[in-house]
Amino acid sequence: ENVRGKDVFIIQPTCTPTNDNLMELLLIADGLRRASAARITAVVPYFGYARQDRRPRSARVPISARAVADMMLGAGIDRVLTVDLHADQIQGFFSVPVDNVYGSPILLDDIARRKYENLVVVSPDVGGVVRARAIAKQLNVDLAIIDKRRPEANVAEVMNIIGDIEDRTCVLVDDMVDTAGTLCHAATALKEHGAKGVVAYCTHPVLSGPAIDRLSNSAIDELVVTDTIPLSIPAQESGRVRQLTISGLLAESIRRVNNEESISAMFR
Repeated sequence: ENVRGKDVFIIQPTCTPTNDNLMELLLIADGLRRASAARITAVVPYFGYARQDRRPRSARVPISARAVADMMLGAGIDRVLTVDLHADQIQGFFSVPVDNVYGSPILLDDIARRKYENLVVVSPDVGGVVRARAIAKQLNVDLAIIDKRRPEANVAEVMNIIGDIEDRTCVLVDDMVDTAGTLCHAATALKEHGAKGVVAYCTHPVLSGPAIDRLSNSAIDELVVTDTIPLSIPAQESGRVRQLTISGLLAESIRRVNNEESISAMFR
C-alpha cells in the first residue's frame, strides 16, 4: 500500500509484552517516515511506562515515560492519541500534539444502564478524587473517599472512609487496575463499613501478578474494564471481570484528527 503523502494512524498499545510492542511501534513509524507519509499518528490505547513520570528524591531511577516519548519522537511520530494517561504531565514530555481521550464516557454509560440501587461513587485513594468527583457529578450521585493512613512505622494502614456508604452500592473508579491490591483492600473496608455491594470500574486492565487470585477472593462483586489491554485467559475465565469496548471512542477520535476537528468537544 502506497503511503506517500497520506495521513497514517498506527494503532498499537504498549501493554505486555511492553518492550516488543513498543519496538514494533517505533519500527513501523520509522518505516512510514522513510516511505514519505505526510503525517504519522500513534494511537496508543494504553501507554506503557506511564507510571514512571518523575524521579523520586535521591532515587537512581529513569524517567521512563520521558525516555519512551523521546524514542517515539525520534522515530518520526507527529502526533499521539492515547486513552486515560496515568499522569497528565506526560503530555509535556512530547514536542508534538498529544490527544489524551477519556474512557469515562464508556464507563459512565455502563453505570447508567446498570441502574445500581442507592449508588455512591468511591475514590479508592485521595489521588483519584478528581476522577471520582467528575463521574459522581455526571451521574448526580454522592461521592465517598477512602483515606489510607499509617499511624506510625510498622503499623498496618488504617482505611478511613469519608462519606456515607452504609446499605449502598459502591462504585470504585480508577484509571487502571494492576495487582488489584488497592481495589481489593478498598472493597473489604467498604463491606466492613456496611456497603451493600461493591463494583469497580477501571479503564486499563493491567492485571499483573496476583491480581486475578486477589479479585477471586475479594469483596468486589464485579470488575468492569475496557479493552485498551487484551484480557488474559485467567481473567476471562475468572467470572469477575467484564470488558467494554472503546473501539467507537477511538474511531471517532481518529476521524476527528483526520478531519482537523476538535477532540475536546467530545467530552463537553
